Amino acid sequence: MSTLVECVPNFSEGRDKAKVDAILDAMKVSGVYLLDREMDADHNRCVITLVGEREPIQEAAIRGVGKAAELIDLTKHQGAHPRMGAADVVPFIPIEGVTIEDCVTMARHVGEQIWKRFQIPVYLYEAAAATPERQNLENIRRGQFEGIRAEIATNPARKPDFGEPRVHPTAGATVVGARKFLVAYNVFLNTSDVDIAKKIAKAVRSSNGGLRFVKGAGFLVRGQAQVSMNLTDFEQTPIHRVFELVKREAERYGVMPTSSEIVGLIPKKALEAAAEWFLQVEHFDSSLILENRLTAVMGGKMAIGGLRAGVEPFVEQLAAPTATPGGGSAAAASAAMAAGLATMVATMSRGKKAYLQYERQLSEAIARLGQLREELKAAIDADAESYNAVMKAYKQAKESANADGIIDAALKQATSVPLSVAERASEVAGMAEKLKAMTSPNMKSDLTTAVALARAAMEGALANVEINLESLKDQAFASQMRTRAQALKQS
Repeated sequence: MSTLVECVPNFSEGRDKAKVDAILDAMKVSGVYLLDREMDADHNRCVITLVGEREPIQEAAIRGVGKAAELIDLTKHQGAHPRMGAADVVPFIPIEGVTIEDCVTMARHVGEQIWKRFQIPVYLYEAAAATPERQNLENIRRGQFEGIRAEIATNPARKPDFGEPRVHPTAGATVVGARKFLVAYNVFLNTSDVDIAKKIAKAVRSSNGGLRFVKGAGFLVRGQAQVSMNLTDFEQTPIHRVFELVKREAERYGVMPTSSEIVGLIPKKALEAAAEWFLQVEHFDSSLILENRLTAVMGGKMAIGGLRAGVEPFVEQLAAPTATPGGGSAAAASAAMAAGLATMVATMSRGKKAYLQYERQLSEAIARLGQLREELKAAIDADAESYNAVMKAYKQAKESANADGIIDAALKQATSVPLSVAERASEVAGMAEKLKAMTSPNMKSDLTTAVALARAAMEGALANVEINLESLKDQAFASQMRTRAQALKQS
């Protein structure tokens, strides 16, 4: 299966179209596709959304940073949005066939190359952060370009992850990281009083006790006060809940939202959830949407012949006399089915009068199970690919002086994938058990099946972990993996 990664670099230029065009031209790499570009003159910032294969999208990002350094001078830059670099932030987001851990590796490679090629210091954030305090972008960017320039050489907390403790004279510093899909969502108010927007943002954002997974700030944009937000996990804190809270807070100050905007792209799933919320469609399911049903049918997921037609190809692949797919893929599939069953039970109970007291818990469970289900489905192919990579490594090792290093690198990935499956399967089993107390007893057998599938998946995945660890030379890594595996067995 091909790998698909999204990259959403933010550049400190939102007024000069020619400069943005030049940056985009620099990022034209075979295998990388432009999905969206957003320019905002008030923020003086542009957001570019790219998608592509793992290797080319890294090169595209590096080239974009280099071109931005040529064209953007932060000593002359002014705008509403905080910034510390000409290329301010470069996140990598897993889409298909890659994990967040893969994106962390990519971020570190890109960060190292940005320093080597352009002498721009780089900080790592979110999942790629080397220290907990750098997981939050705001902590790194505090003081912006000018503040970092003044402190980078003398304050140890400002030392970059890549490069010397000095900013590029005009391009500043760049933050590179790996994260989940983020929704950039702004709400405009019918006032020009930016202090109101700032007060609302303070009430909404997580750091001040507001909604979890929401970051927020207030700005004056196009003559209107704007509550600017980033939703770092739209499944657990959906966009409709954010809008409703902004609206309620605005009422306290005698104002109201006039419109909202999405910067960049938004997953269809987020809009489906908003539609379900505002329309209050009974027993809503994404398969009720015409385009979703067409995609499923045309893709063979709902082929004529019933459910057997959808699952039979995978079962036959398991039966074929080939090494992949094997036990690791089957474990991932079992855990994904367990998450699917638990989701079905929670969804059918949510909204029912008898279970209204559990509305919040059921909604949270549905969101988390959906995320786990997608990750486990991706692991079905990822496990097969990791096994194939090990076989390839053994062949390459015959012609390399670093045989142990090549093999160990492949074995580590082949170990990490099933361990991740086991951890997710354990979480699914625990959630399914908890759902028994807050869902219809008529569906208890479905949850019992879900728990059994999840536990079988965990046992099978851990068996794959152990067999790969036996061949590893890196005993420190092996010990770490065994500790994590033992914790699962005891849970």
